[in-house]
Amino acid sequence: MKQVLIVIILISNCLQLRAQKQPVDAGTLLENMSAAISRNEYPGIHSISVLVADSLIYEQYFNEFSPDSLHDSRSSFKSITALLLGIAIDKGFIKSTDKKVYDFLPEYASLLINDPLRKQLTIQHLLDMQSGFDCEEFNGTKDCEDEMAGSNNWVKFSLERPMKDTPGKVFAYTSCNPVIIGGIISRTTNMSVMSFARQYLFDPLGITDYKWTVDPSGNGMTGGSFYIKPADLLKIGRLVRDEGKWNGNQIVSKKWIKAVNNVGIPIPQFSFAKVSQSSLLIPQQTFYGNYWYREVLETPNLHEELLFASGNGGQYIFVIKRLNAVIVFTQGNYSSWKAKQAFELLGKYIIPALRNSR
Repeated sequence: MKQVLIVIILISNCLQLRAQKQPVDAGTLLENMSAAISRNEYPGIHSISVLVADSLIYEQYFNEFSPDSLHDSRSSFKSITALLLGIAIDKGFIKSTDKKVYDFLPEYASLLINDPLRKQLTIQHLLDMQSGFDCEEFNGTKDCEDEMAGSNNWVKFSLERPMKDTPGKVFAYTSCNPVIIGGIISRTTNMSVMSFARQYLFDPLGITDYKWTVDPSGNGMTGGSFYIKPADLLKIGRLVRDEGKWNGNQIVSKKWIKAVNNVGIPIPQFSFAKVSQSSLLIPQQTFYGNYWYREVLETPNLHEELLFASGNGGQYIFVIKRLNAVIVFTQGNYSSWKAKQAFELLGKYIIPALRNSR
């Protein structure tokens, strides 16, 4: 009798171990995520879309948002501005990101050349948030964007900001930098940045329903406040994932997409995973460059490299090359750590689902 009991216990233990090792079905994981969001365990989510290869495997809208809702992309639009700059370089309007800013904006030449620090400013400094301007919006210590919004000419306002550091030395996040790049694109192409974006990026991708924010002088906001559908943000991510190609056409050069992927400036003492306050995630260093971010998403069970665009409130375009995936989040968690809850959702549900479906 004792031997029979031991056999029963061993069989039972084996069955339990086997059940534990069996991965949860990908569809079940994504359904569980939807249920958790609906229970308000992750508040403020507006939409999540997941594209693998050419298949949209998940698309859900929450809190009264719909596929037709135009969403404020906030600073995730900076990453699109980087693509616009790449196209301008591809087409020969701009020779190099190493060129000095004063080469492109002759109307501001005296302002730039007569200042020993401003004179050193290059396009690459603007792209890497190392311009040296006395502005820092990332940690909220000196927000220049609100004051800029009240000015008549955002490009002029940005160029006039007091200098604090030597360009190329200190990471200090400010929307003034992409606004200046928007001015350079406009000046060198003899087109508004809105027309340039429509002709060379949006129309080729079939992005037709969107809204710019424009200053009284006609400068389009290239640092944020651009309204777009989540499905169209997914197209941007897909373009980056596919090395600049869209339906067989090279929209952005592979060389520029490689530069976008070369994200190597560490943001001092910062990790998106850490800010998310998730007990699941193991925080890793966040890196920045060319208006894109990079961070390894790590849990006890996964280690996945993320390339992504990020905007205040939780607007994300994630590109996971190894999984051939693009994931878009839109949220309403403005100026809150809850915006980073997307990273827990990636680690707990989405990436495990993608891995289990391979």
